[in-house]
Amino acid sequence: MIYKAELIAGLIENPDEKDPLVIVPRPNLTDLRKSGSVSVDLRLGTWFVTPRQSRMSHLDIIGGKTTQAQFTKTSYVPFGSEYYLHPRSFVLGVTLEWVRLPKDFAGYIVGKSSWGRCGLIIATAAGVHPGFMGCLTLELSNIGEVPIPIIPGMTICQLFLHQVKQGTNAVDRSGFVGQRQPILDRIALDPVAKKLFKAYRMT
Repeated sequence: MIYKAELIAGLIENPDEKDPLVIVPRPNLTDLRKSGSVSVDLRLGTWFVTPRQSRMSHLDIIGGKTTQAQFTKTSYVPFGSEYYLHPRSFVLGVTLEWVRLPKDFAGYIVGKSSWGRCGLIIATAAGVHPGFMGCLTLELSNIGEVPIPIIPGMTICQLFLHQVKQGTNAVDRSGFVGQRQPILDRIALDPVAKKLFKAYRMT
């Protein structure tokens, strides 16, 4: 079941003391209730990670030794400033809001259609797992033909929430929990993929 905005507002206003839903800064609950939507708007934060030219010939996917610092640059864009995303460019951003999901809630992020019509594609991990805590990393791409100014504090995406029915406590234990800046995880083959790669490489 996807939660309507009115129910989400109630969970934020009267949180469970042991396992609350938290969104900070808190959205305007009156406006949220009046919206009649099934999502919560989130705003763009002030940190960005951009790809940069590197001496590396490629990402080390097999060995998994490539680090974020080797091919990216982290930038802080203060409120009142703009970040111009040029055509065919890519940047990692982060939500202004710090989010905590209860253990029986999951969510997913969707870009706002108004931005999509301008060529700004907003994506993130397909799902936000139960128990997640932190700011959400956003993958921003400009597939249009003109530069797009993206401004910290502006509404950038929507968070949808739904309840998870399960018998055990499923909690997000990824390396992204608690982050306040956009980060890249190490890209590496999992053990099964490594065995397949080595087996067929030897034939």
